[in-house]
Amino acid sequence: QVQLVESGGGLVQAGGSLRLSCTASGHIFSSAAMGWFRQAPGKDREFVADILWSGGVPNYSASVKGRFTISRDNAKDTVYLQMNSLKTEDTGVYYCAYRRYGLGYWPHEFESWGQGTQVTVSS
Repeated sequence: QVQLVESGGGLVQAGGSLRLSCTASGHIFSSAAMGWFRQAPGKDREFVADILWSGGVPNYSASVKGRFTISRDNAKDTVYLQMNSLKTEDTGVYYCAYRRYGLGYWPHEFESWGQGTQVTVSS
């Protein structure tokens, strides 16, 4: 079982930036992917981005592509989400997720989840 701990959320004005971090512990498969999801109040959890632990081209949702960047540091067992040009609609709880085999998209495809970190973007 992989455990995930997120950090880096907070309050920021529209147009600003935040960087989220997610540190994993436990056995990480070389075929694994790490992803970020978010959930706004009253809405379903939605995919933001994911990346293979081994590298390669990440996936992004259309709503964040060009503004957010996912990256990983294997030596630190950490994945990051750099969020630039933030909009009020980016507000929500951001979750880190782990999938044992390959990139995913739907929440049910990911086996482990962090506790979430709140991101609030004010106008």
